Amino acid sequence: MENKVSVAAEKFARLIEAQLARVEKMKAQKDFVNYEELDQIIIGVCGGDGIGPIITHEAQRVLSYLLKGDVEKGRIVFKVIDGLTIENRVKANKAIPDDVLEELKSCHVILKGPTTTPRAGDPWPNIESANVAMRKELDLFANVRPVKIPEQGIDWTFFRENTEGAYTMGSSGIEVDDEVAFDFTLTTTEGTERIARLAYDYAKKNGKNRVSIVTKANVVKTTDGKFLKLCQNVGKEYPDIQTDDWYIDIMTAKLIDEKRRRDFQVMILPNLYGDIITDEAAEMQGGVGTAGSANLGKRYAMFEAIHGSAPRMVNEGRGQYADPCSMLRASVLLLSHIGYQAEADKLERALDKCMYEEKKLTITGRDTGCTCEAFGDYVMSVIETL
Repeated sequence: MENKVSVAAEKFARLIEAQLARVEKMKAQKDFVNYEELDQIIIGVCGGDGIGPIITHEAQRVLSYLLKGDVEKGRIVFKVIDGLTIENRVKANKAIPDDVLEELKSCHVILKGPTTTPRAGDPWPNIESANVAMRKELDLFANVRPVKIPEQGIDWTFFRENTEGAYTMGSSGIEVDDEVAFDFTLTTTEGTERIARLAYDYAKKNGKNRVSIVTKANVVKTTDGKFLKLCQNVGKEYPDIQTDDWYIDIMTAKLIDEKRRRDFQVMILPNLYGDIITDEAAEMQGGVGTAGSANLGKRYAMFEAIHGSAPRMVNEGRGQYADPCSMLRASVLLLSHIGYQAEADKLERALDKCMYEEKKLTITGRDTGCTCEAFGDYVMSVIETL
C-alpha cells in the first residue's frame, strides 16, 4: 500500500510542477497578434482524417475565391499540411508528430479538418487527441462557438476554456492498482481570467448585455468554485453587462426551455461542460454539421468543424458527398479573426441562403444529395450575387 501511494504521489507532484511552469509561461505572453500589421498571413490547411481532407479542401477553395485579390498579391498564402492522419500519428506515437507541429507553428492561423481520436476497442494505440494536443501546444485557450436560430430568437456565443479543466491532463491520470484510478481537473487564475476577459470584451464590443457563467461549483467546489469566482470578479470590471451564473445540469435544460433560452447571450464554461453543451446547442441549430468553431490564442488561432472524421463514409466510397457546411462556418470565423469582416459577412449570408432559405442543393452524405464540390460551387455562385 505504501509503495502505491508513493508512486502515485510522485506522479502527481510532476503534474503540479508542469502546471506551475505553464502558468509562468502564460504570464510572460504578449498581446494578441494584430493581423492588420502583417505583410503576409499564412493560413495552414490541415485536412486530418476521413472526410477531413475533402471538406477542408472545399473550404480552401471558397476562401481562395473570396480572397482572390490578396492571394494574387501574396498577402494571403495557403500552406497545405498533410501529416495529421491517424496513421502518421500512430507511426510517430504522438498526438502531433514533431515535424507536423513545426509546420503548424509556421502558420498564423490553421483551418483544420476532423481527426480520429483512438478509444477503447479501436485498433489504434491510446494516443492523445490531436485537438487537445494542438490546443495545448499552441496555447489556444478559447474555444468560441456561435449558434444562431433567428426565428426562435436564439443568438448565443459560447466561450469554452480550452486548455484546462478535465481535459488538460486527460492522458495523465493515475491507475493506482486494479481497484483505484484517478483523473485530474485543473483551474488556474491566469487561465480563467484570460477566457473571462475575452468573453466580456466580446460582449462589450458586440452590444451584448448579459454574460452567463456555467459551472458545477456546488459540487466541484475547489476548481469550479475558483472558476466561478474569478469570472465574477472579471465581470465587475464591466458594470454595464449583467452577470449571472448557472449550474451545468440546469443550463442544459434551460437551453431547450422556449421561455428562457432566448434570454441567454454570451456564456463562459470550463472545458468539459463547454464541449457537451455546445454540441447540444449545435444540434438545436440543425446538427453539428451546421456549426464551426474558433480556437483562439494570442499567437495562433485554429478553426475547425465540430463533427467527427466519419471514416465510414470514406470506407464506403461516399467521401465526395461529405457536407462542408461546418468547415465553411469555421471559415467565416477565420475571415473575421484575420480582419476580413466584409468577406466573412458575405460567406455567412451565402451559407444562410444555401442552407436554410433557397436550398437549391441538399447534402445528404449519399448520392441522393449533391457532392461537397457542387455545394461549394453553389455557395460561391450565391456570393457572386451579394
